Amino acid sequence: MHREGYGILSALIAIALLLTLGYLGYRQEGGSVAIMLRVLAVIFWALAAFTVYFFRDPERDIPAGMGLVVSPADGTVIGIDETEEPDFIKARTRRVTIFLSPFNVHVNRVPDDGEVKYFRYKKGRFFVASKPAASTENEQSIIGLETPDSKIVFKQIAGILARRIVCEIREGHRVRRGERFGMIKFGSRMEVFLPLNSEVKVRLREKVKAGESIIGELKHDT
Repeated sequence: MHREGYGILSALIAIALLLTLGYLGYRQEGGSVAIMLRVLAVIFWALAAFTVYFFRDPERDIPAGMGLVVSPADGTVIGIDETEEPDFIKARTRRVTIFLSPFNVHVNRVPDDGEVKYFRYKKGRFFVASKPAASTENEQSIIGLETPDSKIVFKQIAGILARRIVCEIREGHRVRRGERFGMIKFGSRMEVFLPLNSEVKVRLREKVKAGESIIGELKHDT
C-alpha cells in the first residue's frame, strides 16, 4: 500500500470503530439510533476497504533494454497522436495518452533511465480526465527527462475526482526506469511525449501497467 493512503485509512478506521462501538452500546435498546449507527459503521468500513484497494502498490517486472520507454501509469490508452511539446522537447512529438479510472493502480513510475532536467507544477481546472481539454486546462505536473538516447516528457494530469497530484522528483534527480515517483488520486490522466523518430509500441484501447508495459522505443539522437 502506498504511504499516501495511510492517513486516510487511519481516519476511516477510527471513525468506523467509534460507530461500531456506538452501535454495540445501543444494540440492546434497538430503535432508529442503533440502525443508523450500524449503517454508518458499515459504510465507513467499506470506505476503509476501498482505500486499501485504491492505494495498493504491487511490485512490477521492469523490462531491460536500451531505448525502451515503459508506461508511467496503469490504465487504458485513449490517444496516440502527434503534437507540439513546448516545455522541454520544444518540437513536434508523438504523444501517448493514458486514462486512469478510480479502479486502476494509481502509483506512477518513471518511464526510462535518465536525469530530470525540467519540472513544472501548473495549477488548473478539473475537467473529466478523458476529455481532450484536460490536457491543457487541468492541474498538472510536467516532467522533462533526459535519457541516454533522447528527451521525453511525461505529465501527471488531475481529473474531475483527482484533486491531489503527488510528485516526488524534481530537477537534478537521477531516476531509473520503473522507479516509483508519485501518484494521482481518484481518476486521472497521464501523457507521454516521445521524439518523432521514436516508435510507439501500444494501440488505442490497450490496457497498460506502470513500469511494466513498453509503450515506445527511442532512437538514439545523433
